[in-house]
Amino acid sequence: MKTKADQVKPAKVEPTGNVQQQAKTADPEPIRPHWTGSSKSEVSNYIFGSMKSSMTDVPAQTAAGSTLPLVGMPRDDEESALYNPFEHRKLTHPTSNTETLVHLLKGSLGSGILAMPLAFVNAGLWFGLGATLAIGAICTYCIHILVKCSHLLCRRAQIPSLGFADVAETAFLAGPEGLKKYSRLARFIINLFLVLDLMGCCCIYIVFVATNVKQVVDYYTHSHYDVRYYIVLTLVPLILINLIRKLKYLTPFSMIANVLIGAGVGITLYYIVMDLPAFSERKGIADLHHMPMFFGTVIFALEGIGVVMSLENNMKTPQHFIGCPGVLNTGMSVVVVLYAAVGFLGYLKYGDDTKGSVTLNLPVEDILAQAVKIMIAIAIFLTYSLQFYVPMEIIWKNVKHNFNEHKNVAEYGIRIGLVSITVIIAAALPNIGPFVTLIGAVCLSTLGMMFPAVIELVTYYEKPGYGRFNWILWKNIGLILFGVVGFITGTYVSIEEFSQHLEEV
Repeated sequence: MKTKADQVKPAKVEPTGNVQQQAKTADPEPIRPHWTGSSKSEVSNYIFGSMKSSMTDVPAQTAAGSTLPLVGMPRDDEESALYNPFEHRKLTHPTSNTETLVHLLKGSLGSGILAMPLAFVNAGLWFGLGATLAIGAICTYCIHILVKCSHLLCRRAQIPSLGFADVAETAFLAGPEGLKKYSRLARFIINLFLVLDLMGCCCIYIVFVATNVKQVVDYYTHSHYDVRYYIVLTLVPLILINLIRKLKYLTPFSMIANVLIGAGVGITLYYIVMDLPAFSERKGIADLHHMPMFFGTVIFALEGIGVVMSLENNMKTPQHFIGCPGVLNTGMSVVVVLYAAVGFLGYLKYGDDTKGSVTLNLPVEDILAQAVKIMIAIAIFLTYSLQFYVPMEIIWKNVKHNFNEHKNVAEYGIRIGLVSITVIIAAALPNIGPFVTLIGAVCLSTLGMMFPAVIELVTYYEKPGYGRFNWILWKNIGLILFGVVGFITGTYVSIEEFSQHLEEV
């Protein structure tokens, strides 16, 4: 899912002259450029500052190797149109369309697929199927918005590539005068939600591992220890594996996890499709007050917007990422159909008895089913370190300047502290269903729907505008409202579920 960019030497940038030519000739380095448009004095304090040449907030293994300095934001549309950001990307190992598609599938197919049958419990068989396809289409469209805005802003700023947080900051800098001062805030908010989202996913992974291991151990030992004991037991192994700081050393773990998850999901589907009941035995539409749980779970499962910009930035032919059919449309179509199928068949098979992870519904006495649970547990455990890498990179990049000496000790300390926090949260909230809903509602409805809509509104404010009858404005208002409703209702219902679970305990 989701090596650092090369460090380069500083360069001087003059406030006048051909901006594109300066970009080609200047010695590459992230710099504080002069503003070439209006309100120079107002903008100078908020200009891009210490943006790294990688231009991303995700692992640099999949980041664009941008080597051009960040120069001023020209207002001349003709000058911007002449700049092709794709031609200026300096990539050591760019990915092909097929490789990008594989990475997209790998980043999107995770533990969320095992929670999809539970989502259908809260929606009903037929409503869940239609709503999953609809939400998948909306999520894909919001990714299109983000990537299109990134391409437009790259031309305006005359830089090769932008990460998710960079797109937001650049949009505000290039937007209305009153919003320029909030550019740093926009960047901070997106990074904050990315960290919360991915750290929350780490907590969910711990619960997945503990619940699957507990079921197998309980069967063979006839013990019935609380799942929290198993969660605490993961602390030391998680700390050890997350002391690995280089992403390349985690690659073998990723390969093992992919094989195990693929095999585990395949065997799970084998159990699910055996002796399926009639459609009439399941609810077509669930009660309305359960719908927010469905929304949060589906958003958690489907939303992969945090890694999209990294994949696009590292492509050999990034112009093929969006479009028809395009890498994005192809990959997301496969993901949405697969998730909808697992959710539909899983709920059809197990009905209201579906558990937070559908692997927990597999027969506990069957050797093959026990193997699946252990395989999934190992795969999710190994995936934790890859998921943890991204928030750790974001946090460390922003705090490492506070440690002049003993930086290695400080980084290891932060790693141990963050892993411990995720284990503590998982032990405090081991009910996985509401946990998945909460993360989906709070983080992914904002990252995946509201933020792309806001970015497009700011980017299109002056040019090219909102179109006939302001349709872009109304469309994005609708997306924002949809995200807000999901945010509020999903958060409320998941907290209510947590409260009931704590009372039962």
